Amino acid sequence: MFETAELGRKVTKRDFKMQAPVLRTELLKVQQELRREKKFQVMIVLGGVDGAGKSEMANTLSDWMDPRGIATHAFGSPTDDEREYPEYWRYWRTLPPKGDIAIYIGAWYLRTLLENAYERTGLATYDRELSRIVAFERELVSDGVLILKFWMHLGKKAQKKRLDALEKDPLTRWRVTDREKENWSIYDRFEVASDRLIHKTNTAETSWHIVDGEDPNYRTLSVARTVLDEMRQRLSAKSVKATAVPSFVSSDQEPAINVLRRLDLNQNLVKKDYKVQLEKYQGRLNRLALEAHQSGLSTVLIFEGADAAGKGGAIRRLVAALNAHQYKVIQIAAPTDEEKARHYMWRFWRHLPRVGFITLFDRSWYGRVLVERIENFATETEWKRAYAEINDFEEQLVESNVVVVKFWIHISKEEQLKRFSARENTPYKRWKITDEDWRNRERWDEYEDAVDDMVQLTSTAAAPWTLVEGNDKRFARIKVLKTCCHFLEEALNRKKNKKTVYSLRC
Repeated sequence: MFETAELGRKVTKRDFKMQAPVLRTELLKVQQELRREKKFQVMIVLGGVDGAGKSEMANTLSDWMDPRGIATHAFGSPTDDEREYPEYWRYWRTLPPKGDIAIYIGAWYLRTLLENAYERTGLATYDRELSRIVAFERELVSDGVLILKFWMHLGKKAQKKRLDALEKDPLTRWRVTDREKENWSIYDRFEVASDRLIHKTNTAETSWHIVDGEDPNYRTLSVARTVLDEMRQRLSAKSVKATAVPSFVSSDQEPAINVLRRLDLNQNLVKKDYKVQLEKYQGRLNRLALEAHQSGLSTVLIFEGADAAGKGGAIRRLVAALNAHQYKVIQIAAPTDEEKARHYMWRFWRHLPRVGFITLFDRSWYGRVLVERIENFATETEWKRAYAEINDFEEQLVESNVVVVKFWIHISKEEQLKRFSARENTPYKRWKITDEDWRNRERWDEYEDAVDDMVQLTSTAAAPWTLVEGNDKRFARIKVLKTCCHFLEEALNRKKNKKTVYSLRC
C-alpha cells in the first residue's frame, strides 16, 4: 500500500514559493464561503508515522487560513477527566459547528493503532475497534460532515533520518521522545497494522489520501490542494448525498401486534401498599446506588412516554432516594442553535455521567424517531438511520460500564384527556399543558406506531426497553423503582463475579 508514498516526490523551493501564495488565497476564499454559508463542517484527520509532518501540516493549515474558524486537537493518553467517560466522549466533545474546521492529529485512530502494533490487542479486537471507527465516521458523514483523512508516510530509512535530524538540532530535540524511538523500533509491525487500518477504514465516504511525507514542500502543497478541492466540490454541490439506510420494518405492516396496545393498563396499587413499597424500594435503590458509585458503575436512565404519562412524577420519586451529589436530571427540549449546528447526538454525549454517577434524561435521543419523525423535523432518511446510530451509542455506554435503563411510560388516550383537563383546572399545574400537547393528541395513532418501531428496533440485549403501565401513577412509580433496582443488582453481581465482558475505559 505504501509503495507509492515512497517515490521521493519533491517540489523545489522556487516552485513552492510560486504556488503557495495562490493556494493560500484560494483556501481563505473557500473558508470564508464555508463560514458564510454554514452548510457543513470540515474535519481533517492527520495520521501517519512519527516525523512525517503531521504537526507541521496542522500548523500550516491554521496559518494559511483564518485561525478563528479552525481548532486543532491532538489526543494522547486520556486525562483523568477523560477516563471518567466512554472513549468516544472526548471525540464528540470536539465536534465543530457547521461553518468551522477542526484538525485532528492522530484522532480516534492513534490508540487503536498503537495497541495493535505493540501486540496488546489481537486482530479480532483490532478489527472490531476499526469497525467502530467506520461507524462513527459514517454517522458524522451522514449528517453532512466533510471528513478528509491524510496518512503521512515515511519509509523506515527516511523516518530514521528525519528523527536523527530532529534530535541533532537543539531547537527540535524535544520533539524526539522515547516513545518515538520505541515506535521506530517496531516499524515493521507498525506498518502492517497501519496497512490493515487503512484497508478497513478506507470507505467511499471517508477515503484515505496517502501522502509522501519526506519532502515538506510536496507534502504541504499536496494536502492543502486536496483540502481546497474537496471543500470547493462540497460547497458547489446542491445537497449532500444521503447514505444508505439500514433495513427497516414498519409496524404498519402488522398493526395488530403493536406492543403498546397489548399492555394491561388496568393494573393498580392501593395507597397503603404503595407507601410500604415506596419506602422499601427507595431504600434499596439508595444502597445500590451507593454501591454502584463505589464500584465505578455509572447509570443512564431514559424516560420517554406520552404527554402527561407521569415521567416527572416517576423521576421525582426516584431521585428522592439518591444523594443529591450523585445525580443530575437533564430535561430535553427543542435543540438550541448551538445544538442544531452539530450532529443531533452531540448534545447527549455532553451530558453523560462520570464514573459512578447517574444521569436521568427526561426525554432523550429517542426524540429523533418519535417527535422528529412525526412532525417531519427529520427527513425519512435521517430518522430511519437513527435506529442503528442509537443502538451503537448505547452499546458503547454498556461496554464502558454504564448501566442503561430505558422506560416508556404509557397511558390510555382517555386517561391522558383526564389528566389534561385536571392540569387546566389546577392553577399551579396549568403551566404543564400547552397547545402542542393538545395537537399531539390528534396524532395519537401515529405516535403509537412510531413507538412500536422504536421498541422493536432498539430494544437490545445490552439496553432493553421497559414498558410501564401508567394509568395508575402509584403502580407506575413502583415499577420504575423496582426496575432500577433490578438492573443495578444485575450489573453489580456481574462485576462481583467478574463475568462482565465490558471493556475498560481508555
